[in-house]
Amino acid sequence: MKKYLTGLVLITALALLTACGTQDAGQEGPILPETEEPLPATPDPEDSITIVTEDDSVPPREGMVRSRLTNEWVDASTADTRPIAVMIPNEKDAIPQYNLAAASVLYEANVEGRMTRLMALYENWEDLGQLGNVRSLRSYYAYWAFEWDAFLVHYGGPYFVDPLLAEPDTETVNGMTSPDSAAFYRTADRTAPHNIYTTGENLLKTIQKKGYRLTYRGLAPEQHFQFASKAEPNTLSQYGEDALPASYIDLSGCYPMTRCYFTFHEEDGLYYRSQHLIGDTDGPHTDHTGTQLAFKNVLVQEIKSEDLGLKEGYLVFQCHDTGKDGWYFTNGKGIHVTWEKDSDYGATRYYDDDGNEILLNTGKTMICVVNEEDSFTFR
Repeated sequence: MKKYLTGLVLITALALLTACGTQDAGQEGPILPETEEPLPATPDPEDSITIVTEDDSVPPREGMVRSRLTNEWVDASTADTRPIAVMIPNEKDAIPQYNLAAASVLYEANVEGRMTRLMALYENWEDLGQLGNVRSLRSYYAYWAFEWDAFLVHYGGPYFVDPLLAEPDTETVNGMTSPDSAAFYRTADRTAPHNIYTTGENLLKTIQKKGYRLTYRGLAPEQHFQFASKAEPNTLSQYGEDALPASYIDLSGCYPMTRCYFTFHEEDGLYYRSQHLIGDTDGPHTDHTGTQLAFKNVLVQEIKSEDLGLKEGYLVFQCHDTGKDGWYFTNGKGIHVTWEKDSDYGATRYYDDDGNEILLNTGKTMICVVNEEDSFTFR
């Protein structure tokens, strides 16, 4: 399962396909300098990493509670409000995206043509300004959104997602339907289809008009991730030599169009995301504010996917499964994990090699969903 090559760790997992369930404001931080090849210096594994800690046992003000998405302190009204899950493209003509750095949890997976599409989960979204641009849905993203009881925000989708959208519990704001289309608008600074946007205010009006319930419905688990506090973070030290150095994570082998990679910064304990777009020099992945995307946790989830055999190249991912492989990265180290998801609204759970559910660290999380036959490296 683990193969070592000249200081890089090559991860490859193989599995058989079983049936899928149903068909088919930002963190400020350092900006990486532009380089022709994303090869940052690698710390000596023998060097110890200083772990950032903070006593967060007391809320900043009375009435605050823990966020389901990040474990940060948030107002009770924010914690009680269902998040939105926005479909956002990531090809060259789509960047920079608007307000992407404000997302609490970010998913990435391949779509047709080996492009990647992002699904950004936002809490406290009602007052957010311009969001997007917004693109079409694929069914596998819907299953991940269901885990959070989120409102799906998208602009249409292939015909085979229609049965899933027609399910009575599925609640979406779909720009290709009425009255939802009123929540979206086009701008003149980009050409179609990369110029469709929405706002938190527009989404709230549409959600209320459709009579959707803003508070959680009890369909998804109340506790999705398991978290460690900032005062006692998960350093992965309990795994001994099984916790491998991971100051640099390279997903180029999984996402050949965007070739994203993450670099760990010890000063704030975050992984900063960069991309090396085809035809461009590499650089930080920033949103329209110039804020680089940064995460306390990075999960790489290896999953079986197949081409549906249609001319457009649409993919299907096996979202419901057990005992599949992945990796968890935090605080400059990484451990092998397995994952499982047993129902449409059930959370994807991640376990260490002893069968214990992992503790994520308080903060934002990036989930990179990759084909299990692809490979990536870290060091």
